[in-house]
This record gives sequence, structure tokens and C-alpha cells, in this order.
Amino acid sequence: MLKQLLRTKAIVDHSNSGLKKCLTAFDLALLGIGCAIGTGIFVLTGIAAATQSGPAVVLSFIFAGIASAFAALSYAELAASVGGSGSAYGYSYVAFGEFIAWVMGWILLLEYGVGAAAVANGWAGYFIGTLANFNLHLPESLTKAWMVGGIINLPAFAIIWVLTILLIIGVKESARFNNIIVIIKLSTIAIFITLASMHLNTNNWHPFMPYGWFTVLDNGKTIGVLAGASLVFFAYFGFDAVSTAAEEAKNPQRDLPIGLLASLTFCTIVYIIVSGLLTGIVPYTQLNVPSPVAFGLSQIGYTWSSTLVATGVLAGLITVLLVLLYGLTRILFAMSRDGLISPAFSEVNPDRQTPTKVILMCGLVVSIVAGFIPLGELAETVNIGTLASFIMVCVGVIVLRVRQPDLKRPFKNPWNPLIPVLGILSCGALMYFLPATTWIRFGVWIVIGIIVYFVYSMHHSKLRS
Repeated sequence: MLKQLLRTKAIVDHSNSGLKKCLTAFDLALLGIGCAIGTGIFVLTGIAAATQSGPAVVLSFIFAGIASAFAALSYAELAASVGGSGSAYGYSYVAFGEFIAWVMGWILLLEYGVGAAAVANGWAGYFIGTLANFNLHLPESLTKAWMVGGIINLPAFAIIWVLTILLIIGVKESARFNNIIVIIKLSTIAIFITLASMHLNTNNWHPFMPYGWFTVLDNGKTIGVLAGASLVFFAYFGFDAVSTAAEEAKNPQRDLPIGLLASLTFCTIVYIIVSGLLTGIVPYTQLNVPSPVAFGLSQIGYTWSSTLVATGVLAGLITVLLVLLYGLTRILFAMSRDGLISPAFSEVNPDRQTPTKVILMCGLVVSIVAGFIPLGELAETVNIGTLASFIMVCVGVIVLRVRQPDLKRPFKNPWNPLIPVLGILSCGALMYFLPATTWIRFGVWIVIGIIVYFVYSMHHSKLRS
């Protein structure tokens, strides 16, 4: 039994997988930016400043960015040397064996699947609000899930299917669409930076660190810069989706590390600038509002800012959703190819060169969840799943350096094993600050996954002897 659980997979050349190799380093970088910059930039910056870090929220973003950077360097090494569409799942299969790989794949399904449904709900909320600004209103029964008094959240359901169809059409077309929308939302952010920089009041940065590095309140809640870093880490969620595009990159050994590191670096800089300006134009105590960027602009005289922010959020969430759906389909594609889920999901349409069946399945499941089930705080579990996958990728770098020292590594982490060890410690510290309820939900999800593995996956694995 133990031998079955620990059976590892050899590194395989997937150049003939049937998927279309068409993505450049630029496409991959914008893929990461498209997924990492969403509501976090328009919402999370203000909430974290008001409730956790004060003006020192910039330090929270820096700490979260550093933790992500350690993980990104580890991702870059494994993406260039191991490759494949499975991201942390595929790397774990090579480094640790089948059981750990399955658990990681199961965690990634939570990260991408629940994340996509949650983002679709968020997009629907902004879409409905934007329609209301133009005095257009959908029936309430079509804006709420049936479990909370409606019939269906139609906008959330519909946007999933629009993007599902786009993914079926082709990955290059999807990448072009992503690139266009990313430019739109970055233009929105650029407008905010320009306007805010003209009204900067450095007095608003005092006190800079009102809650210190780490403070435990009487009710047990933790606040401060480090606790804030755990909260704003959600802003970095999804850059790892770049690694799921390995089999569709023109030159994966070179382009994947560039895409991963470029997208993370760019997003970190943008978050630091926006959070610094936001707390510089409005006292941080006033920023615990649903749309802090719009609020900040309105406070300095730009009353039309809500339309600007709505445009940025709608564009931002569409690219986040597109990349999450893309990553989800490619991870399931890889798991299916290994026999751990139905082999039907690893079939590639020869005309479009996309895994049509798995895309349709993902679209169906995610649209049903987004349209009919209120997610509530379940979406918070995405954070812990992301951090867990980051940690395992860092461990994987260390393990493969020992077990396969002669493995061709087009990109190598400097100062090994320092970088992956720092990644493990920093991501582990961020996990420590997450609420107990998040840990409980995460544990339940893993237990369900283990049951599925022993009932089905173990007996259908391609490595079964």
C-alpha cells in the first residue's frame, strides 16, 4: 500500500500533447497580471489599511509579496525543469509521489474552482450595481441564489459560460482577450495614480504603524502589519496560474520563469503604489468601506470616480475569472491524463487544440455553484489552499535537488536551499494568521479528497502496477 502511495512519475516530454503552443513570455506575464490584479487593488487595500495595518499596509503588501516571490522562484525552477499543465500537482507527482500529488491537485481544485465561483459572484454584484447607475434593474429573483430567496444569480451564471465558450474557441484567442482587458484595467489604475498623486497629504501617513507589527486584541483577533500581510495575500492569489500554461507556451523553459517573475514583480509594485497613495489622500480610519478607491477619489473632489472604479473592477474580475477557469481546466486535464480522474477529460479537440470536454465540465460545475449556491465565507478557504500549494512547491525544489541532482534546470534558484526554505517559512507564517474556521474547512476538504482517492483514483492510476 505504501509503495502505491509513494509511486512517483517520471518527467515526461509533453510537446506532443495536442495543445496549441502559441503563448509568448508577454502573454504569460499578462496572464499572471490578469489573475493577480482584481478586486484586491480596488477593495482590499482600504480594508487592510483600516482594520489591520494603517498606512503601513504598504509593508503588509511588501511582506506578502516577498513570501510570494520566494514561491515564484521555486515555481519558476520547477516549471522550467518539470513542466506540464498540472502546476503544483504535477511537480508533487515527480517529487513526492502519487498520494501527495493527489492531495495537491485536490487543493488546487478548491483554489481555482471555489475561487472562480467567488469571483463570478463578485463580478455579478458590480455588474448589477453598474446597471442600477443607469436605472436598469434585473428582477431580484435573477440576482440571488435560490438558497437565499431568489432563483438564480443570472449574471454570475452567464459570465462563466461566456468565458467557457471563449476558452473552447482557443487559448490564443483567450490570451488576446485577456491582454486587451488587462490594458483597460491598468489604464483605470493609472488614472487613479495620476489623480491621487496630485492630492497627496503626507500627514495622513502619521501614525504610520498604529497597530505595530503584531497585536493580539482582547477578543483574540490579531492585527498589525504581519496580520495584514495574511489578509492582503489574497491580492497575489493566482499568479501561479502562469505555470498551468506550460504545454501551450512557445518556449516554456525560458518563457515560464519570465512570465511568473515579471507578473509578480509588476503586481507588487502596483499594490505598493496604490495602497500608499490611498492612505495618503484619506485618513486610513475612513477606508473600511466597500469601495475605498472610489471613496478616496470622491473625498478629493472626483465625484465621477464610482464609474471609473466600476469599469476597473468589471474588467479586472473578468480577467481573473478567465485565468482561474483556464488554470482549473489545465489542472484537471493533467490529472485526467494520469488516470486519477476520468480519462474523458484529457481528450483534446483536434481542430481547436483545446481540451473541450474538461472546459465544458468546468463551465457547467462552476456556473451552477456561482449561480445557485451562496458561497459566503467559504471563499476565504482559497487563501489557505494557495499558501499550502506554495509551500509544497518550495519543498519540491529542495527534494528534487537531492533526488535528481542532474536534472536539467534551465532556471535555477540562487542560494539553494535558502530561497525555498524562506518560502516555506514565510508562507507558513501567513497560514498561521488565518482564522481557525478556515483551517477547519480546509481540513474537511482534504478528508473528502482522500476518500475520493482511495475509492477511485488509486485504482485507475496510469502508474498502477
